[in-house]
Amino acid sequence: METRSSTDISAVAKAYNGVDRNAFIFGWNPQAELWNGRLAMIGFIAYLMWDLFGYSVLRDVLHMIRY
Repeated sequence: METRSSTDISAVAKAYNGVDRNAFIFGWNPQAELWNGRLAMIGFIAYLMWDLFGYSVLRDVLHMIRY
């Protein structure tokens, strides 16, 4: 059984296609899905913070529909 420390991820990160999974590579590649998910999470959190500070787009749209 192979033992390695939990911080040694270099072998795991390149196991998928021989390229670092965290590298930003332009175009259609497996890394694009990782970056797409990360940027979507940042955008979702940014929207939640925007809504929390009182700039609710959804509330404004519902208010316009109601009246």
